[in-house]
Amino acid sequence: MKTNIGLYLALLFGVFSLSTSAIFVRLANAPSAITAFFRLFFAALLLLPFLLTSKENKRQLLSLSKKQWTLGILSGLLLSAHYMLWFESLRHTSVASSTVIVTLQPLFSIAIGFIFLKERFHKLAIGGCLIAIAGCFLIGWGDFQISSQALFGDLLAFLAAGFISIYFFIGQAIRKELSAVPYSVISYLSSSVFLGCCAIMERSSFSGYPAATWMAFGGLALISTVFGQFIFNWLLKWIPATVISMSILGETIGTCILAYFILNEAISFQQGVGITTILIGLVLFFLSPPMQRDR
Repeated sequence: MKTNIGLYLALLFGVFSLSTSAIFVRLANAPSAITAFFRLFFAALLLLPFLLTSKENKRQLLSLSKKQWTLGILSGLLLSAHYMLWFESLRHTSVASSTVIVTLQPLFSIAIGFIFLKERFHKLAIGGCLIAIAGCFLIGWGDFQISSQALFGDLLAFLAAGFISIYFFIGQAIRKELSAVPYSVISYLSSSVFLGCCAIMERSSFSGYPAATWMAFGGLALISTVFGQFIFNWLLKWIPATVISMSILGETIGTCILAYFILNEAISFQQGVGITTILIGLVLFFLSPPMQRDR
């Protein structure tokens, strides 16, 4: 019981840390591909000492099979695709519309788990998931746009949600045999290579940014990724990918609160109702009977 409480406290910490992502992205005055590149490249560099100074981590890295290397690099490709699609969607549709659609990832996770892993969630858990997603829509509904360009952006955000869901399931499979540090370093470095290639094709500059932007890159790497997404990679050994995807819905709440204090963005009544709805859905999900797997 104490172990479970500790794991879920770590999950809560990871969600709060991930909530800073939108704030740092807003503060970073750089192209999307560059922002994503430095986020993951710096995160990999921060984790590199833990990889090189640990005998166990080095042993695991040197003994990786071709399958594990392939899955690790594939996870990096999926992560870079997630960021590229999501950031590109922001050019075609509203921030609220894009962010809300990306939060549909629990639906992808439940579908993938149901079809491929024979995961069966209690009706209360599914109901809680739908209620939490409805809360996300309440927060962003006022900013939804209807046009062919906006619909294209919404489609990109929808695909981004699917890619990040698959990313977590691959991580769940890899984490059964590989520690979080070597897996994350492989994933983040390969992802940064893909994003760097995209930035080069876009002819984006890798230098010449103001100090505030470099600080935002550092915040994305340390707080949003190492203290956020890396925590999820670590937890995948004990907590199913579907549960982690569901918990990330709480990111919307954290982002609203941080935007209020840091960016002076007011929280409207509708957003307040949305936050409350998300909390109710999350409580129902996590208090429901445990997920079962068909034999």
